[in-house]
Amino acid sequence: MSTRQRHIAHLHLHPALSEDQYGDAIELMSGVTPHVQAVPPSAVQLDLTSALRYFGLPPYDIVQMTKLRLKALYDIDSSAGLANNRMLAAMAADASPPGDTTWIRDGQADAWLHSRPVTALPGIGRATADTLAKYGLHTIGQVADIPAATLQRLLGAGQARLLAERARGHDPRPVTPSERAAHLVADLVLERDCLDPAQHHRAVLGLADQIGQRLRGESQIAGRLTLTVRYADHSSTTRTRTMPEPTNHSPALAAAALGLLTTLGLQRARVRAFAIRVDSLLPADSAYWQLSLDPGDARARAAEAAADRARRRFGPEAVRPAALAD
Repeated sequence: MSTRQRHIAHLHLHPALSEDQYGDAIELMSGVTPHVQAVPPSAVQLDLTSALRYFGLPPYDIVQMTKLRLKALYDIDSSAGLANNRMLAAMAADASPPGDTTWIRDGQADAWLHSRPVTALPGIGRATADTLAKYGLHTIGQVADIPAATLQRLLGAGQARLLAERARGHDPRPVTPSERAAHLVADLVLERDCLDPAQHHRAVLGLADQIGQRLRGESQIAGRLTLTVRYADHSSTTRTRTMPEPTNHSPALAAAALGLLTTLGLQRARVRAFAIRVDSLLPADSAYWQLSLDPGDARARAAEAAADRARRRFGPEAVRPAALAD
């Protein structure tokens, strides 16, 4: 049976964050992938595997996009590691200078680990390292090369088995979110500070459409929408609106988001980034909406469902609102 190749990212966040800042970072990353595991006090692990098709980007570019969003939206710096399991991703992040990303590609783990000290492996304390050093075992490569029986005589069966697996770069642990997300976030960092109201409108419309797709993909509806605008000077403005009825219908979400945008009056504002958050989430099978005599509403929802099927088959860019066409 074939298994899907995993892509795990580990991000160290700089400088030391407050509890609120750490929560903001976790929230932002939940807009990239639902598989986010907090590693307090200032690290986060992401399983990007399901995000590759959604964004249509390679894993390294998704990591760079996430780091850019953290900096632009919350002025949080980060360094990152990217690999096919949690342990290697964390080790790669530890080896990354501030601001950099280290990617251990498939097939490179043995070479990357070989010359590193044994103490670089997670869970290897000074006592274990000293025991190994007495027998000339100073590097991960040396530990990986010795027979399993020899390692068991030095450390005992259980610890030797775990150390041997780690020395070979193996770690089967999944990224495990602590609980189901209570909200969804979509954000956009503009290529340059923007004064154009038409571009502001396009950006917010695109985010609302993205949020709608994710809600429908996860069979959820949202009862409240929040728009955050971040400016060139790193200040921000936030507005929230309760939906007339919980929904995952993109036009309804777009109408709410664009209504909030209008109230901000951004004609002369230099905007750097937008973010839309939806919360008060409920299962989609509990959705209801007012009956309408207008057949256009039913047609719009049918067209939306057809567009979602096309995106699942051909990718997220297969169908887009006309206003977002290049």
